[in-house]
Amino acid sequence: MEILRRDTLNQGGFAGVREHRMVKAPFAFGPTANNDGSWPGLGNFVYLADARFAPHGETHMHSHHEVDVISVMVEGRIAHKGSLGHGQDLNTHDVQVQRAGGEGFSHNEINPDTAWNRMVQLWVLPETSGQAADYKVYQPEDGTLSRIYGGSTTADTFPAKTQISVAVLRAGEQLSLDSTYLAYLTKGTATANGEIVQDGDLLRGDYLQIEAQDIVQLIVIQATTA
Repeated sequence: MEILRRDTLNQGGFAGVREHRMVKAPFAFGPTANNDGSWPGLGNFVYLADARFAPHGETHMHSHHEVDVISVMVEGRIAHKGSLGHGQDLNTHDVQVQRAGGEGFSHNEINPDTAWNRMVQLWVLPETSGQAADYKVYQPEDGTLSRIYGGSTTADTFPAKTQISVAVLRAGEQLSLDSTYLAYLTKGTATANGEIVQDGDLLRGDYLQIEAQDIVQLIVIQATTA
């Protein structure tokens, strides 16, 4: 298991947002994408940014095409505006998934509060181009991995070989993975393969046994060939 610690990377940002860009796939961001210490992605998963919005900060309205944008709320709230799901409010632990497809979408994510908030954003490139734009919101179930992206066509998620799941674990609760993964802790402290890991640690490997020491939020990315 390898660990990339968020605070070893420089913080950047734009508009009312400050962020650490943990994952940037070279095939999407260019051959020098990881010169800053960030990691490449996994499958069609190409980008992960750990972002904090200033009080009343916003991204400002902007557009996306041919990318699936997954937003995981860690702390605070977001007021979502745009061509998909306009008026949706996201609260702590909610997950928003926006599919741009060939149609595309425009959005603005706004912190409505007087305190800083925190949201992790992930991008996945679609396997089929030209799809219709679409929008989903999830409230992951505590104590287990809740799939919020990818999987079979029978699941209530956008089908894709790249799969993203989110878990909120209480102290003593455990999860195990036995295939190639990236896993990002966005809250709490845990023991992973016998090593202490904490908020801001990005893990990668082929096997993971993790036990929460307190309340832990974990984002897991896996890629299948089927």
